[in-house]
Amino acid sequence: MTAYALTDAWTMTRRELSRWGRQPVQLVVNLVFPVMLLLMFGYLVGGGRGVSGEYRDYLIPGMLALTMAFGLEGTMLAVTQDLNKGVIDRFRSMPMANGAVLVGRSAADMLQSAMALVVLIGVGAALGWRVHGGAAAFLGAVGLLLLFRFAMLWIGIHLALVAGKPEMVQAVQILVWPVGFLSNALALPDTMPGWLGTVVEWNPMSHTATAVRDLFGVPGAESGHVWPAVIWPLALLAVFFPLAVRRFGRLSR
Repeated sequence: MTAYALTDAWTMTRRELSRWGRQPVQLVVNLVFPVMLLLMFGYLVGGGRGVSGEYRDYLIPGMLALTMAFGLEGTMLAVTQDLNKGVIDRFRSMPMANGAVLVGRSAADMLQSAMALVVLIGVGAALGWRVHGGAAAFLGAVGLLLLFRFAMLWIGIHLALVAGKPEMVQAVQILVWPVGFLSNALALPDTMPGWLGTVVEWNPMSHTATAVRDLFGVPGAESGHVWPAVIWPLALLAVFFPLAVRRFGRLSR
């Protein structure tokens, strides 16, 4: 039974990956957009008030975390498109493992997110940004980013199954962007009004960004955020993973 489920999940993953060949422009846009944001905030908009050292060292880890959060939109769009085309209903009518569709979706999205991290880290290195921690710390930082993305992925799947229409993704974007920017990804909470800085410090993405800066060895980075950066995504997964699975199981009933 396990081998049967794994085969179905791999089939669904290949189905998602084959879209990249049919729609390469969408893949390129998803990979290039974070780079555009990095260049815009790093060189056009400016910033770094109160940041000790190079703002680039502070900004790039924050942009990596922000990229993982914004991946939620792509997940929502893909799931709602499949829902409206009846693709998911057709798969559910076939003799396959019930969760294979969701596993395929999550595997493809995580692979794309890993590619986005590689591209953004490569661009950062080309701009002169360097990791000052060791290899283990670097891998730990990447692991925290992917864990945060995995939590965002299942939030996106659940919201997509609830919304049901691609048009609703725009409504979610109105919320995702403020929540993403309402973090320490781009600026220090100390430079914000007191109440706003408190909200920013409680944002789960702020813990991920701060922990990643610490593991990357950014000068002046605050320590002690690795465990919160692990606990917050796991808590979100504990809520939204079963909600998404239950909602998926109730489709077409």
